[in-house]
Formats: sequence, structure tokens, C-alpha cells
Amino acid sequence: MKPLNPRVANIQPSATLAINEAVKARWARGESVFHLGFGESRFPVHPQLAQALADAAREKSYLPGAGLLSLREAVADYYEQHLGLPFKAEQVMIGPGSKLLLYALQMTLGAPLYLPAPSWVSYGPQAALLGLPVRYVAGRVEDDYALDLEALDAALAADQAPTKLLIVNSPGNPTGRMLEKAAVARLAELARRHNLILASDEIYFRLSGRAQEHVSPAAHFPDGTFVFGGLSKHLSLGGWRLGVMLAPDTPFAVSCLEAMTVIASETWSCVASPVQHAACAAYANSPELESYISDCAQIHEWRTVCLYEQLRALGVRSTQPMGAFYLTVNFDHWRAPLAARGVTTSVELANHLLDAHQLATLPCADFGLAPEVLSLRLASSFLDMEDDQAAQRLLSLYQTGCFRETFLSAEHHPQMHGCIAAFRRFVDSLT
Repeated sequence: MKPLNPRVANIQPSATLAINEAVKARWARGESVFHLGFGESRFPVHPQLAQALADAAREKSYLPGAGLLSLREAVADYYEQHLGLPFKAEQVMIGPGSKLLLYALQMTLGAPLYLPAPSWVSYGPQAALLGLPVRYVAGRVEDDYALDLEALDAALAADQAPTKLLIVNSPGNPTGRMLEKAAVARLAELARRHNLILASDEIYFRLSGRAQEHVSPAAHFPDGTFVFGGLSKHLSLGGWRLGVMLAPDTPFAVSCLEAMTVIASETWSCVASPVQHAACAAYANSPELESYISDCAQIHEWRTVCLYEQLRALGVRSTQPMGAFYLTVNFDHWRAPLAARGVTTSVELANHLLDAHQLATLPCADFGLAPEVLSLRLASSFLDMEDDQAAQRLLSLYQTGCFRETFLSAEHHPQMHGCIAAFRRFVDSLT
């Protein structure tokens, strides 16, 4: 048997997709599992968008590699309105999910990749597939894993590569944290000084919490920031596979867009025509869609903050969620009793919780942290929304105007309460 390309052979499937498949297999066998492992916004497709897709069903021709012009215009207007930054259609590229656009940018730049640790599971493996070095800048548990700008500054100063790339994600996966204005301003200063390109993954920006304002790095570093987004999170359309990239308005960015369009022409050709035509409605800023997005964002915030508050009450250290539907929990202060059970890494901890307590989580070793750091990522998005009917029920309940306490009660969130009870049993067993 001929050997495979080692760049591919040495990389495992995406941890997020793998845990989702594993949980669904257990459900199919009739097992009870609390699904905290996969982040997918579960709300029903808005009727406007369902109708737009139905109306576009006969659109069958190939579209330009950079995307349908009318959609690129709509995306530019949308981001200009919501971020308060000027964009033109010529700065926009449409791809089959922001994930592949990020990959194409890495391919285009061919630069060393810098990542905060923890950060999303696919950034690093994408660089590895391209044979590019990955350099993690580890955050500290006590700082809620905020990007360590001093460590980043030192690492960049020691790097002689002509161009470097940093991917930041706010609101962030896996911590649920957001970049603050002061940190973004300092990051922009570092980027200018070290010839650092920023890829700002803002896929969750419409799911920012009420307590924290979303700040795009493009506001402070417009000449060097590529902004990424898509439909998957705020509109629950992950399977539509439509992502967007907004490039800087510079000659260098124009050359990047041209190169990425070449990559598109030789790989995915274009995003499915019906989806692109339907997506024009998604970026039209209609009052009905804006109300739907606001409702979904508030529900995500209520549920994730509830999970955070309950875990903190159990003594579990957790990042404070500011957006999206994630938080990162840490069990280092129970290292001794866990070691007595043979649990010394986050992978072993995640396996133990799944096997012994029916809690599906993801180890933060998959997110770039050292294996011995006993941190896990939790996602609130699947709990009590395991199927479309359950998700519709909770959205309808929220839209009756019920109070937060009623909405989050055991009557309406039995899985959430069952999950907390399972964590309580686990924590009690450690003390």
C-alpha cells in the first residue's frame, strides 16, 4: 500500500464534527447523553429565507468565483451598517463557509500562523495541511485565556518571516470571551510594527452579549485586517455553507483576492447558485430578520449564562461568556483526585465525563492548550434543542414574552437541569 501525504495522514478529523457524530451514534443506540460537545445554532430557518431559497431553486448556472455581485453588494452594505466601517462589493468574497475562505487565505499568504491558545480546532490543522508553521500564544486560566499581547509581541519580534498571520475570533470559540477596545487597539499597534496580517473571524458577531460591545480589529487596523463571517451562527444556517470575507481596501489585499479567486476557480468553483441568490435576503437587514436574530441572540445568552452560573455555584472555574454559546471550564484544582482515577489530561477528562456521567464535552487539547491543562469546552446550543421541534418550541416560548426564570425552568429545560445535576454528581465525587 502506497503511503499517504504525511500532511494529511498525520491530521485527525475535526474534533467538533467527531464528537457530534459520536453523540448521535449513542443517541441512535438509545443512550442518554448531555450534548455539550458541538456548537450549532439550532433555531428553525426563518420563513423569509426558506421562501428565498425556494424562489431561487431554478438558479442553476455557475457564478463568479468571488461570488454573485448582488450578494457581494448586499454583504458590503450589511457590514458597513453593523460594523460602522466602509466596504465595497470589490472587497467581498463569497465562499462555501468561512472555514474554506480562511484556508484559502492561508494558502495565499503562505505565512507562519499565530494563534491564541485556546482557539478554534480547525485553524491550526489548516496551516498544517499547507505545511505552514503554527505558533500558539498560550493564555492563562486566571485571565480567562485572554490573548497575551506581551507574549505575542515577544514571539513576533523573534520571527524573521517577512509576513505573519494571526487569527483572532471574537466572540470566541471556545471561551465565549470577546476582545475589548483597549486590547484591539494594542493588537493593531503590534500588527503594524511586526508586519502582521490579521484574520478576524467574526462569525459570531451578531451573537454578542448585551454587556459587551463587539469591536472589530478592522476598526483599528483597516489596512491589514481581513474580516470573516457567514450565515451559520446568527441565522442557524450552518448547512447552507455560505461564508464571506471582507478584505482591506489596499493593493496588497487586491492581490490576495485575485489569488483566492484563482484558488476558487480550481477547487470549489462557486457556492451553490440557489444559496447565493437566497443569501441576498439574509443580508438585506429586513426588520423581521433583525427581530429574529435579536431573539435568538438573547436565548443563546440566557442559556449560556445559566450554564455558567450553575457551574460556578458548584465551584467549577469557568470563563464568563460574553457572546456566542460557549464557555471553557477548568478542573486543575481537582488534579489530585482526578489523577487517582487515571485522569491526567483534558482528553482523559472528557472521556471520563462521557463514559461515567453521560456528559459530552471537548478537551481543550484540541484547541491548542497543553494536554495536561484540565480544561474543557462546553457548548450550550444543543441542550433541549436536540431536534427541530424542540428548538421551535423554545423560540415560540421566548416570543410569548415569558420571564427568564420561567424560560430556564426545569419544565422547559430538562436537559439543562439534568446536565447540571450530572456535573454536581461529578464534583461531589471529587471532594
